[in-house]
Amino acid sequence: MWEDFKKFALKGNILDLAIAVIIGAAFGKVVSSLVEDIIMPVVGMLVGGVSVENWSYTFNDVVLHYGLFIQAIIDFFIISFSIFVVIRIFIKLKRKKDIPAVAEEPEVLDKTQQLLVEIRDLLSKEKTGQ
Repeated sequence: MWEDFKKFALKGNILDLAIAVIIGAAFGKVVSSLVEDIIMPVVGMLVGGVSVENWSYTFNDVVLHYGLFIQAIIDFFIISFSIFVVIRIFIKLKRKKDIPAVAEEPEVLDKTQQLLVEIRDLLSKEKTGQ
């Protein structure tokens, strides 16, 4: 059973997934800091120093902090847009890498294939009446 577990745990896919989770967590911290420390203060300045986090509504003894919810929605859109931009950059870089540098040379036909192509061309000329 131990050998089966080692085979499973050390497969490339499992290691790739673990690395992706760790990098994703670190990237999430970077993007969260970008939103909280850079983007939101700029947005606050643009809207006149208004902070949606402090918005609340009191009904009897119940306080609804709907501003925190709105802030979470704003954070979500900024974070998802940031991830979208990063993924687009990676896709563009991958496409450039996948494009072959040298154009493929035309396929060389052997004698049998050449004769078949000539026969096809002659039959199509007969069919069209040329």
